[in-house]
Amino acid sequence: MDRRRFAYEVLVALLPLLLCSLNCANASSSDPAQLHDHVEQHKRNLLANGLGTTPPMGFPVHLATLLNRLSVYVVNSAADALVSTGLSKLGYTYVNIAQAVKLNPKFSIIADDCWAELNRDANGNLVAKKSTFPSGIKALADYVHSKGLKLGIYSDAGYFTCSKQMPGSLGHEFQDAKTFASWGIDYLKYDNCNNDESKPTDSFENYGLHMIRYPVMTRALSMAGRPIFFSLCEWGDLHPALWGAKVGNSWRTTNDINDSWESMISKADMNEVYAEYARPGGWNDPDMLEVGNGGMTKNEYIVHFSLWALSKAPLLLGCDVRNMTKDTVDIVTNKEVIAVNQGVQGKKVRMEGDIEIWAGPLSRYRVAVVLLNRGPWNISITAYWDDIGIPSKSAVEARDLWESCMHAFVFIGTTDAVTYLLQCMLCFYHNSVDTDAVTYLLQWMQHKTLVGRFKEKLTAQVEPHACKMYVLKPVA
Repeated sequence: MDRRRFAYEVLVALLPLLLCSLNCANASSSDPAQLHDHVEQHKRNLLANGLGTTPPMGFPVHLATLLNRLSVYVVNSAADALVSTGLSKLGYTYVNIAQAVKLNPKFSIIADDCWAELNRDANGNLVAKKSTFPSGIKALADYVHSKGLKLGIYSDAGYFTCSKQMPGSLGHEFQDAKTFASWGIDYLKYDNCNNDESKPTDSFENYGLHMIRYPVMTRALSMAGRPIFFSLCEWGDLHPALWGAKVGNSWRTTNDINDSWESMISKADMNEVYAEYARPGGWNDPDMLEVGNGGMTKNEYIVHFSLWALSKAPLLLGCDVRNMTKDTVDIVTNKEVIAVNQGVQGKKVRMEGDIEIWAGPLSRYRVAVVLLNRGPWNISITAYWDDIGIPSKSAVEARDLWESCMHAFVFIGTTDAVTYLLQCMLCFYHNSVDTDAVTYLLQWMQHKTLVGRFKEKLTAQVEPHACKMYVLKPVA
């Protein structure tokens, strides 16, 4: 095919997009927004164990037990999968021992308490269940560490765990913390079942017994001789975001999630209330990710991952990483969305009916934005600079983090892109080379950048139970 024919066919293919963009409003350049880095502004007295500078990422080994009993083989194979799939290179480094009990095809309860024998040994130490971990937890940790990963474990601030199938750590905090450290444990999820139910002291009457029991384990871990990420799980009952920062590295802000749109979006709402309390070293936890478990659509899972990322929630994969679909892999391996998660806290900034705008600052004066449609119909959503903290006269470049460029070529407020594309077509037609135009075309074809300048607002059409996610970058 000669160049003229090629240029003609490409131009015909692009014509609908070009015409669409010409109908949009013009935008002009202005000084970039001076967005401040909020990390320094929000420093406070956090748990000083040096962990959790970014939200943890990993895999609680529980879904596999719906079909296979949790065992050393299942945990090791999960660790292998995190490496072989490339997930570990993206930051998914925690392998946490947990278990799920399936109640029906749609919902599951995470019991987490399957790794230990019901009774302690003669010295009061926890004992790994011989039928499933015959070589003990230390050997398991050694294998996980050999893969460049970290091992997490579960206990409870009560006499027994939630299923009453293994001992809790209440009254054994210092002993258990030393045991965990000697095994090489890197992460402790600490539940809140079957405690002594004694009344809190006067000084903690507003927060309850959790403030008595959890700090004991905090002190025990600090004296155990090994840094261990401390995840508090009291289901948000007594607002742990208000006090958890001095006690743990993360805290559940909600009750347990299940694999449904209604559950997921309600957890996002409950968690967002505490956005201001999340900081490096201490994170709000709306529970694990359900992406890939089959109860939601692909668009709904994208919303799920986007909101957890922007909320700086722990990214703990709830699907079986040994057997993921392509759609699941595409969602949980999106490097740019993960980068948003590992940045600064975002929150809901505007809500109007089924329309929501979520936003949060990033480095280099950038802003991450999610346009969320909670309703059943397609809808046009607009994010105004005033809503998301950008000076109204600023011009920005928007990058779509989910759609490929061929599906997301939408310009709102500029004809610059059209000019460049037409110029590119002319280059092909006249057998000449324009470096800027060719570079522009290649960038448009290969990446997800919406190479247009937006002023005052950004608008997109969003499908039902779906979202658009952008990173906005100030330009001259």
